[in-house]
Amino acid sequence: MPPEQVVGSSVKVRYEEREGKPVLIRLPEVAFIDDRAGKPDGIYRAAGRRPIAAFGNSDGDYELLRWTTAGPGSRLGLIVHHTDADREWAYDRDSHSGRLAKALDEAPARGWLVVDMKNDWKTVFRFQR
Repeated sequence: MPPEQVVGSSVKVRYEEREGKPVLIRLPEVAFIDDRAGKPDGIYRAAGRRPIAAFGNSDGDYELLRWTTAGPGSRLGLIVHHTDADREWAYDRDSHSGRLAKALDEAPARGWLVVDMKNDWKTVFRFQR
C-alpha cells in the first residue's frame, strides 16, 4: 500500500524558509490522533468520502464502524475479536489495552460481523502451522 493511502496519527508542521529554501518543520503538537472519533475524521480528510468497509478490533474503532456502515448502499463492518492468547493475544472487556466491549455489544444490532480469532482462524501466523 502506498504511504499516501495510509491514514494515521500525525504531528503539526509549519512551513519556513531556511537559508533561502522552503522546509516543513515538525512541531511538538499533535495534529490528529487516529483513534475513536479521529478515525472517520482522518479518513474523510484523506479520501474525501465514506468507506464502504471498516475493520476493527477494539472500541477505538467503534466510531469508524458506525460511520462506515451508516452510509447508503451495501456496507461491511467487521470486528476481529482477539480471543486466542495461545497463538496471538487475547483482549476483551476488561483488558488494559485493546478494550472491546461497546462495539462487541452493538455488533449484532448493527449488522457487523464478528470474527473470533480462536474459533474462526485455522492459522494466525504462517510460521505457526
